Amino acid sequence: MRLKLGPGVIVAAAFVGPGTVTACTVAGASFGFALLWTLVFATVATIILQDMAARLGAGAKRGLGEALMEALPFAPLRWIAGGLVFAALAIGAAAYEAGNLAGGALGVSAILGADSPQRWLVVVMAWLAALVILSGRYRLIERALIGLVIVMSGAFAASALLVRPDLGALAAGLVPQVPPGGLMTAVALVGTTIVPYNLFLHAAAARERWPNAGGVEEARIDTGVSVGLGGLVSIAILVTAASSLFGQGTAVTSAADMAAGLEPAFGVAARYLVGIGLFAAGLTSAITAPLATAFALTELAPVKSVERRMWIFRGIGLTVLAIGTSVALVGISPVQLILVAQIANGLLLPIVALFLLIVMNRAKVLGAHRNWLWSNVAGGAVLVITIGIGARLVLGAIGVLA
Repeated sequence: MRLKLGPGVIVAAAFVGPGTVTACTVAGASFGFALLWTLVFATVATIILQDMAARLGAGAKRGLGEALMEALPFAPLRWIAGGLVFAALAIGAAAYEAGNLAGGALGVSAILGADSPQRWLVVVMAWLAALVILSGRYRLIERALIGLVIVMSGAFAASALLVRPDLGALAAGLVPQVPPGGLMTAVALVGTTIVPYNLFLHAAAARERWPNAGGVEEARIDTGVSVGLGGLVSIAILVTAASSLFGQGTAVTSAADMAAGLEPAFGVAARYLVGIGLFAAGLTSAITAPLATAFALTELAPVKSVERRMWIFRGIGLTVLAIGTSVALVGISPVQLILVAQIANGLLLPIVALFLLIVMNRAKVLGAHRNWLWSNVAGGAVLVITIGIGARLVLGAIGVLA
């Protein structure tokens, strides 16, 4: 079967954003290759969950939000679930959107050698994202994101090759271990890769890509290849930071710091590569965060008209984008919003994972595409991990808010 990349690339574009780039950079600079295995695990776990979402969309022709409403028998439960989804997606996406735009602008600033991101860069990125969302055309959105992911992948892969990593140390990093002080960083690496709203995004995008019978096998191959590619991008970022910054005593808090730190030893090309990668990561996430929210919340709306649903879709997406742009331009720290979003996401992640397992075992919905033994065992293992991640996000955020 010929490989056709599609919704899986959109998911990869969504989870490899400035937050992931920063987490991988800090992990490599602080702990070297020791936490490399964490990204391998997180990538495999993400493939397992996203494979279920892809089969739901391509096989059952349902979005996750739609399936959630169908499965809950009582209106109060549907209202509670809908409210939780709204909090996790709408508030979370708006908060993270500011970071996506600011992070992408930081990448351009790193290329230009500016001291800080310029506001006009944020505005330009917001307009680019708005044009993609306003198009409402799935194929255009998909192609735009595929192009950006290719740019991002090439930039970070080239930067990893440029620093010539120690292959022995790299191989040792595949052995599970948690260095002193590295537990929270390890959890952060997993938490930035397994993202609840990507499950909604993937199911909806797979249904759009394969509206007719068939397509499940294509969707599964697309998921494995695309999410695997996203995992390799994250690994390339960690490898670059570990090879060039670990043990140097340099304070590193973002990929922009890594770009500046690489230039003295590896030349201006290194700064350009990291800057281009960070810009592409910011722009892809700036598009996918509003997109995921629009897909999920439109599914929850009790509206049947295709035209009205398209207006709702565009309105939700542009609202998320506008809020994120405003926060980024004004310079207001989105920390409090992000903490609230973390609590909602921490609650939603294991709930969505459990719901996926339940729905994916319903033969009436999925027929031959339902889960079998291996999928249930793997999904159950991931569910246990997501409960731990969710608890950490909730408790950590409550602790800061208190």
